Amino acid sequence: MLPIGSIVYLREGTSKLMILNRAPILPSEENQEEGIWYDYSGCFYPQGLNPAKVYYFYEENIDKVVFEGFKDEEEERFQELFQDWLQEEKPNIKKGTITGPME
Repeated sequence: MLPIGSIVYLREGTSKLMILNRAPILPSEENQEEGIWYDYSGCFYPQGLNPAKVYYFYEENIDKVVFEGFKDEEEERFQELFQDWLQEEKPNIKKGTITGPME
């Protein structure tokens, strides 16, 4: 799991993305009470956040890590707690669909 602020290229992508969030869960279009899981959300780098253009993707969509975000003992502890939570909850959360490459 990459820290927030990491800069990546996605497979078949030509623009860098900065990771904004990990494990975002979005409401399902079919059922607003059901969550759709992604590993990350990101925005174009260096432009920054445009709320109309937030991209959701998975670890396996990452082709290259250009820069790894800040990591300290709080980040390491978060990752440990997150992995524990993930083991319990991920089977209950539906994965979203990646529709194709980004510009």
